[in-house]
Amino acid sequence: MLHAEMREIIVNAIPKLVTDLLMPGREGGYAKGYETRELILRTALHILIEEGYRAMSMRRIAAACGMRLGNLTYHYPTREDLVRELLNAVISSYEVEFGAIVQAPGLEPEERLARLCSLIIEDIGSKKTTRLFPELWALANHDAFVYERVHELYDRARAPLVEIIAEMRPDLPEQDRLDVALFISASMEGLTVFAGYEMPFAQRMPAVEQIAIRSFIDIVRSFQPA
Repeated sequence: MLHAEMREIIVNAIPKLVTDLLMPGREGGYAKGYETRELILRTALHILIEEGYRAMSMRRIAAACGMRLGNLTYHYPTREDLVRELLNAVISSYEVEFGAIVQAPGLEPEERLARLCSLIIEDIGSKKTTRLFPELWALANHDAFVYERVHELYDRARAPLVEIIAEMRPDLPEQDRLDVALFISASMEGLTVFAGYEMPFAQRMPAVEQIAIRSFIDIVRSFQPA
């Protein structure tokens, strides 16, 4: 009962726009363990967003979940295990959204590129995304484990862009498609510190979004290898 109440509190406390955590599948249909892991990950995400990575200790997470540390480490023996599954749950939720756009029937690739970029840029304006990813970027500068996990996350996030670019420009070599996707991804992520949640230009994000999408489509259409 306690876990169910805590889960509801944590779920309601985490601001969402597009994405949510996509949990790994249940093992053997054991619902209680699955729900406990979900509570732990949602609690860790909430602490990470509101207080930062340094506050996200195993003891802090256990206390916020209303459980003993031993119960937490039963599911996640180390903080690295917890972070690995947390980031996988985050990016998996994005991949579902991205996949629905990439595979949408009856749409030209330019329209799918526009929808994909719009989804990402609007998500950047959420408190969850504005707080989460800069925290991870900063930590990646000093923590090799987080560095590897963050770049793995972004590699997976760029894959749908590469797929759409390949459809728009089958003449481009693979490396050029990767470079263009990297540029588009980096350009969108860079908006976070200027126009993300409660940032100085947050109110201008809709106008910037239109400029960005038009520019990205033009870049893909017109790009020529050096």
